[in-house]
Amino acid sequence: MLLLISPDGVEEALDCAKAAQHLDIVDVKKPDEGSLGANFPWIIREIREAIPADKPVSATVGDVPYKPGTVAQAALGAAVSGATYIKVGLYGCTTPDQGIDIMRAVVRAVKEHNPDALVVASGYADAHRIGCVNPLAVPDIAARSGADAAMLDTAVKDGTRLFDHVPPDVCAEFVRLAHASGRLAALAGSVRQGDLGELTRIGTDIVGVRGAVCEGGDRNAGRIRPHLVAAFRAEMDRHDRERTAGLPTAR
Repeated sequence: MLLLISPDGVEEALDCAKAAQHLDIVDVKKPDEGSLGANFPWIIREIREAIPADKPVSATVGDVPYKPGTVAQAALGAAVSGATYIKVGLYGCTTPDQGIDIMRAVVRAVKEHNPDALVVASGYADAHRIGCVNPLAVPDIAARSGADAAMLDTAVKDGTRLFDHVPPDVCAEFVRLAHASGRLAALAGSVRQGDLGELTRIGTDIVGVRGAVCEGGDRNAGRIRPHLVAAFRAEMDRHDRERTAGLPTAR
């Protein structure tokens, strides 16, 4: 399981760089513009320059409307700015067909610029609160559009968490559907260390966190600290060892 950390700007990205051996992907977003709010191109570039070259940068392009052309241009901008994982929040898509339209446009725009970039279709565990596409439709949207990964996050950051809206057995089905079509499965949404047993058990490929590695567990007022990143990774590795050894993972 890969660990994706989301700093809120260049300063926190420098703290991530201090913990680079404990993380796999540095994610660029702008939380005050939404759950998957897009940051500025120059911030993506500065973060790309601030972290080790062997650590890929992920960038969100926003909680997007159903406007394929607009979203494709935004995705290309993220790729040109140095992101190699391009995440699209399907906020304004109410049907799978709309999600496929968006993601096909993004895949073409990004892959024509960088065939090695990875495109991520992201749905929302709390889709019922915002009226967007069902979470379990996202793996099929990713597969039918040619995206590389399917992801779930939470749209409303009000203290509720991934498993509050999509319980572990449904997350397991999400992962199974993604893997059945050869896609990666990424899960996020106020994930804590206590969730790692379940996330490992169901075969999650990428786990995305912020609050869990911030002071006080506060994604807004707290700041990412390298020692908290190291502790989170140590717990990930413990569960991975137990799974490899065939031991039951703690829940």
